[in-house]
Amino acid sequence: MKLLAAAFVCVAALAQQNTPTPDSFYKLGPDSLPQEGVPKGEIKGPFTLPSTAYEGTQHTYWVYVPAQYDPKVPAALMIFQDGQAFMNPDADVRAQNVFDNLIYRREIPVMLGVFINPGRRPDQPEPTLSNWGDRDTNRPQEYNALDDKYARVIVDELMPALYKQYNISKNPDDHGIGGASSGAIAAFTVAWHRPDHFRKVISFIGSFVDLRGGHQYPDMIASSPKKPIRIFLQDGRNDNRGVNPRNQEYNQKRDWFYQNVRMVKALTEKGYDVNYSFGINRHGSKMGGMMLPEMMRWLWRDQPVSTDPNDTVERSLREPAKKN
Repeated sequence: MKLLAAAFVCVAALAQQNTPTPDSFYKLGPDSLPQEGVPKGEIKGPFTLPSTAYEGTQHTYWVYVPAQYDPKVPAALMIFQDGQAFMNPDADVRAQNVFDNLIYRREIPVMLGVFINPGRRPDQPEPTLSNWGDRDTNRPQEYNALDDKYARVIVDELMPALYKQYNISKNPDDHGIGGASSGAIAAFTVAWHRPDHFRKVISFIGSFVDLRGGHQYPDMIASSPKKPIRIFLQDGRNDNRGVNPRNQEYNQKRDWFYQNVRMVKALTEKGYDVNYSFGINRHGSKMGGMMLPEMMRWLWRDQPVSTDPNDTVERSLREPAKKN
């Protein structure tokens, strides 16, 4: 009898392991993985950026430089918040592979990628995949607040350092910024305050909720003049849904999915260039990571192209830049 009971327990455990979860359907495709023959860019860093916007803190960042980067030609730019997670070669996004594959096939322009972590004091730990820094860095304040302080970090502190080292286009239409969760609302806040520098935004499971007033954005969008921002939002029906686990009370202002739907509606009604996709995922980057290649194509769909059938350069793969 004991053996029979043990067998039932094993079968039940095996069945539970094989039961699909909301995130199990989202897997990285070939555009997010290294491909044979595709020139690989280089990730340089880490670099340390002292902050004056948040006195006493510093930001760690890395720079992806594509094999096709030519210092004589201005490059586009894409910045990801929570950089450590977006560049981790074994995690859910692996953005450097997306850059490699899409740049090579001319599906996005030649661009630099920057992966920046939230600010921290020198005595605080660097964020990791298991600890993004909500409890022991400046992440909650920088990413969730609606003021312009984090925009100052990006525009007034990071950008001058990048311009000093690389030939980056000064055209704000060539600058994108993105993130996940609090990093996503931070990206939107940078573009919201500084569309003179950033006009393309990617949002995974954006925290447009009442952590520090993010649920106000739909009303702010509706009541403010339209800004030149293009944005792709992604969220899931099993994201954090605003139910307090202690007392089961529902708070609509803390419902990620509801507030992302509100964002899409507000942006659409105001006439923004907006795209979105809602899946079944939980709060994480599984679906967003899978979708990143398509998000990038959509954001940069207006890159210059040649329709000349005799233009052999336009019809060829984009090979590495010649070294001087």
